[in-house]
Amino acid sequence: MQTYLVGGAVRDKLLGLAVKERDWVVVGATPQQMLDQGFQQVGKDFPVFLHPLTREEYALARTERKNGKGYKGFDVFASPDVTLEDDLVRRDLTINAIAEDEHGRLIDPYGGQRDIEQKKLRHVSPAFEEDPLRVLRVARFAARFKHLGFTIADETHELLVKIAHSGELEALTAERVWLEWEKSLGTGNPDVFLSTLADIGGLKNQVLKQFKAKSSNLNRLHKAAQFSVSHTELTKPLIFASLFIDESPVENIPGFCKVLAIPNEYRDAAVLAERNSDFILSTKLPSAEQFAEALQSIDYWRRPEKLQQLLLLRQLEHEATEFSERIVKQNQQLTQAAIKASEVSPQALISEGFTGKQLGLAIKEKRLETLTHQLKQTL
Repeated sequence: MQTYLVGGAVRDKLLGLAVKERDWVVVGATPQQMLDQGFQQVGKDFPVFLHPLTREEYALARTERKNGKGYKGFDVFASPDVTLEDDLVRRDLTINAIAEDEHGRLIDPYGGQRDIEQKKLRHVSPAFEEDPLRVLRVARFAARFKHLGFTIADETHELLVKIAHSGELEALTAERVWLEWEKSLGTGNPDVFLSTLADIGGLKNQVLKQFKAKSSNLNRLHKAAQFSVSHTELTKPLIFASLFIDESPVENIPGFCKVLAIPNEYRDAAVLAERNSDFILSTKLPSAEQFAEALQSIDYWRRPEKLQQLLLLRQLEHEATEFSERIVKQNQQLTQAAIKASEVSPQALISEGFTGKQLGLAIKEKRLETLTHQLKQTL
């Protein structure tokens, strides 16, 4: 029995990046031998085990054979006779097909180190095209390693186009598509994920139904990801929402998110951006009436965090422009005005004799009066 560190941990060490998780492959072992050593088996499709102490994943060396359509259509064969090279050849990219033994020696039968030096994303073998999920993984790696100068090798790009035209991408489940897309939002270049899929012809009609990857949307997405580095409050849902400022890439955001199984917090952020695009794009301080309407539309009185999300998107839109300082000051004034307006006391108005519908009108009028006063102030 021999154990090797494999995949992303080895790749990231060679790239000088922090290793977040470690995966292992075990050669020459049976499932029973793993269980006898205290490992816990997980998964039904192939033998993967959790280490009794570290809880890291240890997979038996295995091979795969295509038996159907999509990324689930595989027969998996694990045996003590399967070699390390047999296991590595089934992996997606050469940079992910490098192993390290217990002495730190690298086993690299498919040129992963060379491709790291040349900054190329290259598929390991023709078996790559059997799994359409790998198209999304390559797009995500292209986004993740864009800042290091990585590009997709020409022959791999040709294979991506072939897979896209085969219709295999339509076999991907919404959950798997979103998982890869969401991961790309955590990179510095999530626009590359979408532009790669658009470039190979696998976006609008296959992976993301009805999605239009306009350059203006992708530029905003790139800007949002870069902005989030210094503004950590710009979360993944808000980075996602930047796509929907001004011209939405889809006609029906809730419907689109439902089909793609996109979580509600992402959907709500996208709707917030789309419905308030005029406010986000404007460089002028809104009037009290306009601001009161905006607060009402985002349900600020019950969900004050929505205003901060909206103002953050507004700041993002004008970052690195001649208006950036003005927008920051305006946002501070708008925040203070909204806080003051939220302090209007219904109990005080009730004590004055207001009830029912008249109470609601009185609260609205008092809040507007407060906003008018606050927006006339200078910071």
